[in-house]
Amino acid sequence: MPTYQISDAAELLGVSADTVRRMVDSGRLPATRDESGRRLLDGAALAQHLRAVPEDDPARAFSSARNRFRGLVTGVTRDGVMASVEIQAGPHRVVSLMSREAADELGLQVGGLATAIVKSTDVVVETTGGRHA
Repeated sequence: MPTYQISDAAELLGVSADTVRRMVDSGRLPATRDESGRRLLDGAALAQHLRAVPEDDPARAFSSARNRFRGLVTGVTRDGVMASVEIQAGPHRVVSLMSREAADELGLQVGGLATAIVKSTDVVVETTGGRHA
């Protein structure tokens, strides 16, 4: 059965590592310790917790888009009509092209928090290994 360290669980739950520690300490999430003393959370318990998030919880998305990347705005380039917005979400760099008006209305600026929501019928997949016979 898969297990997750506190930091991994925090990323999956969309909360801080301290929040996950408090959830473990209060008994809301079960955890065990490995041979090094690190706390490990059971993957099935994490999945059960995520399924139990109430429908009216603000953290629950009301969208058909399932690919959400919350991160830090690292670049905003505006011209007369369009804007290019770069978001660094963990190891993922997401670039969005939008109208300048939309970027202005959202108040997008370098250093701000934003969530890139990706919905697409086209997905490009690549590998680093090249072609295999």
